[in-house]
Amino acid sequence: MKAKTWVQRIHLWAGLILGIQVLLWMASGVIMSWFPIEMVRGENVAFISPPIELEAQAYASPGGIIAQAAGATSVELKRFGGRVVYLASNADGAIAMFDASSGERLTPLKERDVRGIAKQDFVGDGEIVSARLISFPPQEYRRETPVWRVDFDDKYNTRLYISPSSGEVRARRNDIWRLYDFFWMLHIMDYEDREDFNNPLVMTAAAAGLVFALSGIIIVIMRLTRGRYKHDLMLLARAKPRKRDAPSKKTEISDGSETRD
Repeated sequence: MKAKTWVQRIHLWAGLILGIQVLLWMASGVIMSWFPIEMVRGENVAFISPPIELEAQAYASPGGIIAQAAGATSVELKRFGGRVVYLASNADGAIAMFDASSGERLTPLKERDVRGIAKQDFVGDGEIVSARLISFPPQEYRRETPVWRVDFDDKYNTRLYISPSSGEVRARRNDIWRLYDFFWMLHIMDYEDREDFNNPLVMTAAAAGLVFALSGIIIVIMRLTRGRYKHDLMLLARAKPRKRDAPSKKTEISDGSETRD
């Protein structure tokens, strides 16, 4: 079989493999470029707290805090909910929070505390409709559990996921995020975790795209070297319709009747 035929077949099959995915890439790209990323992440309705200086005073011993939190390797002094607290952590993350003045343990957080955090964080138009501690969150939350989920009734159905051990807002979700996440899944071709940009499917599609482009270039070079484009242009010129002859004009004869040339 001629090399030209092989290249054309490779070009055809690579195009068939790639065609549908290219359409999905373009469609998902349009959707993802349509929405500002701040709106997708819910940051446009999140309260940004300025840095707060802690007053100089005597607090409970950090050593005592570490002793209360089994496995803790470090303690951080910070402000939380109008009070100064110690956040005891290990290598995997936060373990527990303690009142810095009294040493009282504050975590796991109660629903009342979580609602307060949510109200402070959310500055959009909406009220809390539910707050519940969940161990099996939906696909939109892919982090550690258990976690508090707080739902608002704003037009985008904002949802906050709050850590019961540190009070941190770990994720902000809304309906725009869900739409964006669906098209992000199509874009990176990771249909399970939606995080792996180097999965075998996207690598295969990218390789097919490269083969399609290279085979197309080879076909063009072959046609140029064989003078095919020149031949095609000549056929196109010959196929152009000729101009029609202009209609003959009427002439008059002496008896007043009319005839055509």
